[in-house]
Amino acid sequence: MGLTRRLFLQRTGLALTAFGVSDLGLSVLADRYQQALAQPTPRKLALLIGINQYPEQVCDYLPARGSALNGCLTDVALQQELLIHRFGFQPSDILTLTDQQATRDAIESAFLGHLGEQVRPGDVVVIHFSGLGSRVRLIDTDEDVRNSLVPIDGILPTAENPTINDVMEDTFGLLLRSLPTDHATTILDLSYVDPNKALQGNWRIRSRPSTPSGQLSEAELALQETLASKLKLSPEPRRTVWTSGQLPGTVLAATDVGQGAMEGQWRGFSAGVFTYALTQQLWHSTPPATLYTDLAHATATVKQFVGQEQSPHWIRQTAAKSRGATVSAYYLNPDNATNADGVVTAVAEDGRTVELWLGGLPAAVVDYIGANSLLSVGDPSSAHLLQVRSRDGLVGKARCVDPTAVLPSVGSFVRETTRLLPRNISLVVALDASLERIERVDATSAFAAIPRVSAVIAGEQPADYLFGKTMSGAQTLTAALNSGTSSAISATTPSEPLPKGSYGLFNLGRAVIPNTLTEGDEAVKTAVNRLTPKLRTLLAAKLLRLTANSDSSRLGVRATLETVAPQEQAILQQDTPRAPWLLNSRLAKISLSETLVPTIPMGSKLRYRLQNYSDRPIYFTVLGWDSSGNAIALYPINTASVNTLDALAVDGAIAPGKTLILPQAPASEWVANGPTGLMETYVICSRTPLAQFNLALASQVATSGDYRLGSLPNALDAAHAILQDLHSTTVFPTIKPEAAADSYLLDVDTWATLSFVYQVSGAIA
Repeated sequence: MGLTRRLFLQRTGLALTAFGVSDLGLSVLADRYQQALAQPTPRKLALLIGINQYPEQVCDYLPARGSALNGCLTDVALQQELLIHRFGFQPSDILTLTDQQATRDAIESAFLGHLGEQVRPGDVVVIHFSGLGSRVRLIDTDEDVRNSLVPIDGILPTAENPTINDVMEDTFGLLLRSLPTDHATTILDLSYVDPNKALQGNWRIRSRPSTPSGQLSEAELALQETLASKLKLSPEPRRTVWTSGQLPGTVLAATDVGQGAMEGQWRGFSAGVFTYALTQQLWHSTPPATLYTDLAHATATVKQFVGQEQSPHWIRQTAAKSRGATVSAYYLNPDNATNADGVVTAVAEDGRTVELWLGGLPAAVVDYIGANSLLSVGDPSSAHLLQVRSRDGLVGKARCVDPTAVLPSVGSFVRETTRLLPRNISLVVALDASLERIERVDATSAFAAIPRVSAVIAGEQPADYLFGKTMSGAQTLTAALNSGTSSAISATTPSEPLPKGSYGLFNLGRAVIPNTLTEGDEAVKTAVNRLTPKLRTLLAAKLLRLTANSDSSRLGVRATLETVAPQEQAILQQDTPRAPWLLNSRLAKISLSETLVPTIPMGSKLRYRLQNYSDRPIYFTVLGWDSSGNAIALYPINTASVNTLDALAVDGAIAPGKTLILPQAPASEWVANGPTGLMETYVICSRTPLAQFNLALASQVATSGDYRLGSLPNALDAAHAILQDLHSTTVFPTIKPEAAADSYLLDVDTWATLSFVYQVSGAIA
């Protein structure tokens, strides 16, 4: 239902004034809005489903602390806040079904009622399901197994009652096909695997751990017949609806076939790894962003957490494929062209405190949002500062720094201003559930002796990595021992069995981190001592990831990763959309990949193209990990010619409006030598020289006068030096001195860390 001009002015006047829009400008906007009312306007409808509290007779295992899953309701809230505040959905047009509401009948009725009776051609529809998926075996059929979505009342079949009460994937596809619009986006954060366990490493798997056998209910069969008749489908097309390319719009799946969808745990909240990554990315979408771009960035985030164990999948339908990969997210642009990190959701009765939803911030960064963190609200040129007072999960409470400022209204966007990272951040290692009690005791004691490393029990608390031992059928020992088949953030593909008793480190999805296993029997404490250097390197990786801020930075910089050979091609590109300067040059033509994470053949020659589009010099470096998990860094200076730190201000900067190629050929080359796996690199830029970092490099490796990439023996010292350099440029008098002494303060106006994740394939370039 459209708004009248009067109501439009009443509802938006205060908010637009806060963004610096004059009365005249408001009148012009209102005129344009009223003209738009005369045009056919698509309606926006959503159905969001999330189920945590599956009983044992549904999920087929005894739920820990009474809940089979913990993050599905967070997923629903993430999507709901996003749709309302970034995509202009009316709350009354979003139907949520959570826990006890999400029965099979209620889910199917919501399709037929909330969506089926309201959706018209051209309307925008979002359907989201977070919960358990399942494989089910139908008796008295020619098929072995089918996929299903598990509702809250999906009771497992028994001999007395062999009925399967799930929502079959076939039925779900028919319900989607019954919608009279092509502008539908379906998000499924579940998986169809038979893992025989609920916990994978430190995270939960969103899949029923068994394959029940039974028969469909008469009601489910009747609904399928009704929908098929309406759509004029014979039995065979019903079963191929997911592979025929005829579903409306597009389907975003948390995993590819045969993989498990992971549910992550952070401080104060849990969420689907895929849903959080995608939603967080969409908070920052601005035209001309595409769904492909947003999903690719989200996929890179998932792989940083889970590695190859979970690969989000984009099921493009026939219509979408014919248009190529240019479909906008949710088939519409965000209502506001300015991206955001969160939104004001409530104003307290005291008139000074606001409640914030912080779902636009990366999950790892949210972990450290607390007292003294600064956010801004309003137009960047005249923004008010909000100082966070407390946080509970994704909900924060903040007060205006200026007591005379007008309190922001509900719906006002908030953006990160200052990131506070504790100086004593540690690495948390979860002890795998497969370890015996005595092994866990010994491991806890051994980890306690390592500075800045602590141990927790898997599944009970958030963690960064997993300590465990290999199981039969895990993976070849040779590949894991030597160069591995992945980086420190990636998973490997199982092949030949490993001998039992090999202790090592794993990512949270239980994929081996390369170079952490050893042959033969080994005591737990011996293994932990052996892994200490790797733990320091992994802590360095954690610190660097916490600086990633391409979406919030106001530094004007762009970085493009390119291959030089076997062919010249742009692979990935990152820039800073909140920078106040216009980026006039065209975006590089990026090669689109069906796998979403770019893949380059082993032996490819790489380079970075760094562009400074701000009004002042920018200092820079590159840090990261190759596909063996070894730290690498850019060595930019000839230390023999540098007598003072002041010289770095000349040698290490890109002038305004200039572009620099790294490394500088032909004197130096950067070759992706392999092995197969993920590479993770960070381009770090600053308004001031990276003096401490360059001293740290000079103390580790003798450098030449060329910009070149080489191994980094002590990544942790380098990471601390980077943080100190970025901290030294930040001055905020509103932050208490004790907070500044205990934390690194990073100002988004002064630094940018651009993250690049890509795959090295086994093919030789």
